[in-house]
Amino acid sequence: MKIALASDHGGFELKKDLYTWLKKNNFDVIDLGNKNYDSLDDFPDYAEIISKAIIKGDVEKGILICGSGVGAAVAANKFKGIHASVCHDVYSAHQGVEHDAMNVLCLGARVVGTRLARDLVTAFINATYMNEERLNRRLEKIKKFEDNFCK
Repeated sequence: MKIALASDHGGFELKKDLYTWLKKNNFDVIDLGNKNYDSLDDFPDYAEIISKAIIKGDVEKGILICGSGVGAAVAANKFKGIHASVCHDVYSAHQGVEHDAMNVLCLGARVVGTRLARDLVTAFINATYMNEERLNRRLEKIKKFEDNFCK
């Protein structure tokens, strides 16, 4: 599985740590930016970059980091086919994938520490969508929202 990481200035240091940690643990990970700290960069730009990489099929999952994770999730969810959520607990990080087909994990670098972030990423990466009738029914309803309201 190929994983993308991206962050604005608020998540820059956590992204660097996660990138190094993922590489060390033999994950196929790419850094989509920001590559250099820039206090004036904006999370919507990185939400767009990571969302387009997923939509195009360049990566399967993305990890998007900003200060709180909230703005990153809001921005990423504007893209059709992206299911992004802020997760600051391990249960939500895997359950979001298993039940809701979450493909972007959003983290708040000012909310979670490095150790918890690694646990969240591990839960997210190792989870798979459960593909059950009740979950598929719900996912189809969400896809209808996208078809009707995301032009």
